[in-house]
Amino acid sequence: MLLIHCPYCDETLPEAEFTYAGQAHVLRPETPSTESDANWEEFLYIRANVKGPHYERWRHLHGCGRYFNAVRNTVSDRFLTTYKVGAVRPDLSSLTEAM
Repeated sequence: MLLIHCPYCDETLPEAEFTYAGQAHVLRPETPSTESDANWEEFLYIRANVKGPHYERWRHLHGCGRYFNAVRNTVSDRFLTTYKVGAVRPDLSSLTEAM
């Protein structure tokens, strides 16, 4: 079972309390109607498939209901850190994990 820390509630709870919301820090085009079909397809469907630390969005569904960002190692499935939406993205070199 994964344990996830909500930076808003300041609680660490089982993953059943949360829902995955996709890759974090994906910027929506300012004027989607002017994008080509290929660019729009890339925005909607193409995501990084990182092996190692990966920036993700999560929602504390059965708690405060708020979205937050997390860095999760996709190899070990461990969360390295979580942080509030709008906060500066943490530098991956400062995050260490014993694998």
